Amino acid sequence: MLEHLDILHGIAGLLVGVLVGLTGVGGGSLMTPILVLMFGVSPATAVGTDLLFAAITKIGGSFVHNQHESVDWKIMKRLAAGSVPAAVVTLVGVSYFGKVGKDSSGIILTVLGSMLVLTAFATLFQKQLAKFAKTHERLDDSHALLPTVGLGAVLGVAVSISSVGAGAIGVTALLMLYPALRVSRIVGTDIAHAVPLTLVAGFGHWLIGGVDLNLLMNLLMGSLPGVAIGSFLSARSPDKVLRPALAAVLLFSGVKLLTA
Repeated sequence: MLEHLDILHGIAGLLVGVLVGLTGVGGGSLMTPILVLMFGVSPATAVGTDLLFAAITKIGGSFVHNQHESVDWKIMKRLAAGSVPAAVVTLVGVSYFGKVGKDSSGIILTVLGSMLVLTAFATLFQKQLAKFAKTHERLDDSHALLPTVGLGAVLGVAVSISSVGAGAIGVTALLMLYPALRVSRIVGTDIAHAVPLTLVAGFGHWLIGGVDLNLLMNLLMGSLPGVAIGSFLSARSPDKVLRPALAAVLLFSGVKLLTA
């Protein structure tokens, strides 16, 4: 066990965990670009490993939110009805393109970079978009069904290819679709939905051969205490400073990957 311990990967997991606890932005938006840009991990392995990393960390989060009754299971099922089948289809496509000898790294980097740029703007303008939704005409519950399933499908494709999208982008879109719901309930629903999505996508990447289990264990050793520390500090940290800084980091990482 000790021979597989990597302090630098553990520190990366710790830092990402603290930032996730502080801001609520999904670990995929932070961990995958760190693995690719700083540690030179191949994009496919970084995405696959990060998906299982996200699944494990979010199982605990969804349990806590369920205990506080801050998960809307009806909305969660609508999202999963779109995301899980979309993830399976996407992974079959990724596996096929890999087998016929095409280099999928370029596609993964393009999707990852694009999703990071979108996540940066979603992180920066999330509150403004939520206020806009609250002051305009709302969809009733029946009319929100198909857009929610469609959102799930989009997230299923994006997360399976890039591991990014289920956090800030998913929460922002849900705030627009369900402005009457409390933000805590939206966040809890999004975290609960991320569990089956990332488990299916992560397991698919494992079958394809895109998961490094030693790397996964090192990241988890740092991230699990990091999330606890970040959650404790979140009430004492100025959101006006954290969000723009995080958005800037995500934007820089996205542009860097797109121009790599």
